[in-house]
Amino acid sequence: MPKALWLLVIGMVVNVTGASFIWPLNTIYMHQELGQSLSVAGLVLMLNAGAGVIGNLIGGHLFDRIGGYKTLLFGISITMGSAFVLVFFHSFYYYVALLMFLGLGAGMTFPALYAFAGTVWPEGERKAFNAMYVAQNVGVALGTALAGVVASVRFDFVFFANGLVYVLFLLLAIFGYRHLQAKTEKPISTNIFEQKKKKPQRTGLYALLILLSGYLICWVAYVQWQSTISVHTQQLGISLSQYSILWTINGTMIVLAQPLLSFFIKRWIHTLKSQIYTGLFIFMISFFILSQAEQFTMFIVAMVVLTIGEMFVWPAIPTIAHKLAPKGKAGYYQGIVNSVATGGRMIGPLLGGVLADLYSMTILFYVLIALFTLAFVSTACYDFQLKRMKKAEETKSFPYPS
Repeated sequence: MPKALWLLVIGMVVNVTGASFIWPLNTIYMHQELGQSLSVAGLVLMLNAGAGVIGNLIGGHLFDRIGGYKTLLFGISITMGSAFVLVFFHSFYYYVALLMFLGLGAGMTFPALYAFAGTVWPEGERKAFNAMYVAQNVGVALGTALAGVVASVRFDFVFFANGLVYVLFLLLAIFGYRHLQAKTEKPISTNIFEQKKKKPQRTGLYALLILLSGYLICWVAYVQWQSTISVHTQQLGISLSQYSILWTINGTMIVLAQPLLSFFIKRWIHTLKSQIYTGLFIFMISFFILSQAEQFTMFIVAMVVLTIGEMFVWPAIPTIAHKLAPKGKAGYYQGIVNSVATGGRMIGPLLGGVLADLYSMTILFYVLIALFTLAFVSTACYDFQLKRMKKAEETKSFPYPS
């Protein structure tokens, strides 16, 4: 990997380490410390994720317009400031407002980092995005492991530690990413009359949106681990430190299992679509195991299976987005990908909280398993129009300029 990508990988580790101090504990904090129901906690996380959706779209747009360096500085400053204010003001209403600012700032940084990865090492393709994905999970492992320890001493310290980590990220961005600015591509015109002449580009966007409808479902399910399942484990007598261990296993496994995963993909999986299919099937298995889990060991098994599934799905989506993005739109397309993921994190806690409150956790798991079938359909259908266009071009019957 080039040196520039290594700097981005380090930045992703630091960024996610900071974020991981808070997000696994949000529902627990609101439920136990602030006395809110699961439905209310889900609504608050929905607002946080909604701000993240806006942040992702803004971050992707700013990357194409003013460059990744300035975009990252802007996003990090918002996140860092919100984290430090949260140290002193974390009653319910302050918590809600500041959590939204955290979502906005964090949302701006992720598409910028992913778009940077694609532009500094375009020949790397899935390797570049897989490196960022691994870095993200190293941050998850570090952050959640440290958060459990810090929270066991005093919960308020978690907010302060979160702010300190973002200070480190800001310093890294200032001194490490300035030279990456020149490597971003000049955005193409977005004049509506020119867009009408560029139907193939719009078709690529439509294809991405179809694919992302299934990606949204995956995140709705995945985020239950950070919301309803975190409270569910507490109700079963599983301690907060044990719950943190689950995420440490997740992040550590993603890092250590990369050689085995690469061998498996090269040997048996030859397309990104097949990679997504495999991951979706494994996701379904993990939630079936969860539906039967009552002991901590079963949650470990479910987390291990879930981790294998995400290792197939998560890196494949931004890779496809990068392939579909026209020149100068890398940030915009990565912003859409991250906003959909954040949208799943927005819908998931509320949907899961309502289903858990009205019915049961078991019913919730079965509903999620059923929803995964829709993700199979969207993955199968997303590139139909692209294939038709390619076939038309090969027969020279395509009426639009290439």
